[in-house]
Amino acid sequence: MTEDLFAPVEGRRAEAAPRPSAAPLAERLRPRRLDEVVGQDHLFGAAGALGAMVAGGRLRSLVLWGPPGCGKTTIARLLVEAVGARLLFLSAVTAGVADLRRVFEEADRWRRAGVQAVLFIDEIHRFNRAQQDGLLARVEDGTITLIGATTENPSFALTSALLSRLEVVVLQPLDTDALGRIVDRAETLLGASLPLQPAARALLVQLADGDGRYLATLIEALLERRPAEPLNATDLQALLQQRRPRYDRGQDQHFNLISALHKAVRASDPDAALYWLARMLDAGEDARYVARRLVRMASEDVGLADPTALPAALAAAEAFERLGSPEGELALAQATLHLATAPKSNATYLAWKAASTTARAHGSLAPKAFSMNAPTALMRDLGYAEGYLYDHDAPDGCAGQDHFPEGLPREAFYRPTDRGVEAGIGERLRRFEAKRRGRGLP
Repeated sequence: MTEDLFAPVEGRRAEAAPRPSAAPLAERLRPRRLDEVVGQDHLFGAAGALGAMVAGGRLRSLVLWGPPGCGKTTIARLLVEAVGARLLFLSAVTAGVADLRRVFEEADRWRRAGVQAVLFIDEIHRFNRAQQDGLLARVEDGTITLIGATTENPSFALTSALLSRLEVVVLQPLDTDALGRIVDRAETLLGASLPLQPAARALLVQLADGDGRYLATLIEALLERRPAEPLNATDLQALLQQRRPRYDRGQDQHFNLISALHKAVRASDPDAALYWLARMLDAGEDARYVARRLVRMASEDVGLADPTALPAALAAAEAFERLGSPEGELALAQATLHLATAPKSNATYLAWKAASTTARAHGSLAPKAFSMNAPTALMRDLGYAEGYLYDHDAPDGCAGQDHFPEGLPREAFYRPTDRGVEAGIGERLRRFEAKRRGRGLP
């Protein structure tokens, strides 16, 4: 196919719904040149990582990391063509030891002929550690230039040894403009406008959710139904099945979205927090995992600034266990709002970290004698509990004794904020510390 798919369509007629071809539309729309690639402008040109490689006429080993349908395989193929190298292809889903051996032998022949051999491995994250290690020597000695494609974070999916030999190139989901250009390209190829009203056309792009290949699938589904009149947005929504958002429980999207939820709660942004909660639950995240994280947020980011936050988070977790989905999700939403709107303090979190560090650093220091239990006469004879002052007998409930072990200077692990309930806690603790100092403490 030699036609310019960016060329405008002359005399488009919305009522002439084009018939689908036998060839998959996604394949027919695949770019034939690097300048036809959409949505990845940051990688090309003089300042782009890939543009600089093409200009230099030789590729380096790299991994293309991006979501489905952003052009990883196409870009790899076009890069190889642009520098005149030889492309060797493997899928990590099906490739075995024999396939790797065959590819290495072929790469050796091309290298001896003076041609750069580029091995493209699709879904490279599916290679196990032994398979990844098997690539190291061939990349190291230049037998192959490796281009891997993955939808998963290379930091988690690839071994550190292999990752150290690859340049990570991040591809973005296709934005609205890039997806719109694909729709234009499809209409140019098909010779007619899609049977869509403007709002439905915008919805079509939205339904693709950044995935160019899925957009082509949606267009094919639309053409197969051959509507008699241009569809509005409501009709299109009823006609096409919306795909669930991209999500990978236990992988990069999982951690990114829970981080976004946690940070929105911490920032006292209830609307953003609800959005990320809805995104996770709608994508199929385990609601029990979300409930556990809400309990963690209650202690880590709210703490004693609002002592009701932790019981509220626990109650929401229990409510979900009793009700299940979708009824129980409302309890999680309520807890999210409670945490997001509560006064914030990480004083408990910081105090626990500091106390744990000190406890590990000083070994098995014994309590002072007056802090010890003395249930037997022998223990009382040994001085256990001697000199202990019962705090409830003091006028304000604090006798002012220092309960740190002998030989360990007092440390202020817990530093209450001036927010919420902690403001009163801080004032009370300052009075108690003054009483300890009055008893001769530093």
